[in-house]
Amino acid sequence: MNRLQLAALGAAAALAVLACFAWFPRAAVPVAGAAPHTPDTSDTPAEAHADHAPLPRRIVSTSPSVTGILLAIDAPVVATAATTPSRMTDDKGFFSQWAAVADKRGVQVLYRNLQFDIEAAIGASPDLLVASATGADSVAQHRTELQAQGVPMVVVDYSSQSWQDIATELGRITGHAKQAAAAIARFDAHVAQTAASITPPAQPVSIVAYNLAGSYSIGRAASPHARLLAALGFKVEGLPPALAAQVTRASDFEFISRENLSAAITGDSVFLLGASQGDVQAFLDDPLLANLPAVAGRRVYPLGPTSFRIDYYSGQQMVDAVASHFR
Repeated sequence: MNRLQLAALGAAAALAVLACFAWFPRAAVPVAGAAPHTPDTSDTPAEAHADHAPLPRRIVSTSPSVTGILLAIDAPVVATAATTPSRMTDDKGFFSQWAAVADKRGVQVLYRNLQFDIEAAIGASPDLLVASATGADSVAQHRTELQAQGVPMVVVDYSSQSWQDIATELGRITGHAKQAAAAIARFDAHVAQTAASITPPAQPVSIVAYNLAGSYSIGRAASPHARLLAALGFKVEGLPPALAAQVTRASDFEFISRENLSAAITGDSVFLLGASQGDVQAFLDDPLLANLPAVAGRRVYPLGPTSFRIDYYSGQQMVDAVASHFR
């Protein structure tokens, strides 16, 4: 399955979101005593960049969720915000799927624990700051402050676009379009080679986020995780329509109560999001789930701790984790 097929289901959602990429060049920064300038939103990001500034050589990322994509396209990242250290990160708070690459390239910690530090952002002397529009790592609310200090920035929305879409746009903005295309091609080749080497079950599967930060949810059939599993030959089932009224919130996953979890899992096998083998055992030991066919048959598989969000690096790790159980 090629990259367009992988992204097809997500494309409609992406088109529905206005300005998933917003470009704020240096020329758009208000000058003291002058009327503020509003960027021409009809410009594409690449056009806006080409019109107002040279290609960036010092990129800082305030979004760890996007940093891995920048690294995958060989963008010149000099610093990135770090999240709170956990089992998903190294001791600095770099996500483990790309931490080694960042260290090899000398990427520094911009600030820790996602605690926005405008002095650190300015002090890094970026010629491009990459920020997220949504999520815990978003600093979009500080856009005006950053612009006032002459910091050019691009705001991306990873909640509505695949990592491939973001890589393509950031590649255009940074002059790394060829590197972005190459990264996507490598990823697709890895998926295709893996799909040819495994034997998925004929019965459908469910993707479950089990007790992640105390919550429980079921992956939608159109989620990035489901599309990646589909590319490997699996059929993914989402939440049964009869439980739609029980959903407390929804994104790529639909959140429900633990009491409804057993009824929500209809797949003959289960893949656990953000999970290791220890999490699989906890799922198998849950008395509320004992009657599930997947539990009775011990067909419960971890997607790996880095699978909470798919980028170039974590996506390949997820593919490898799945393949290890079906070869």
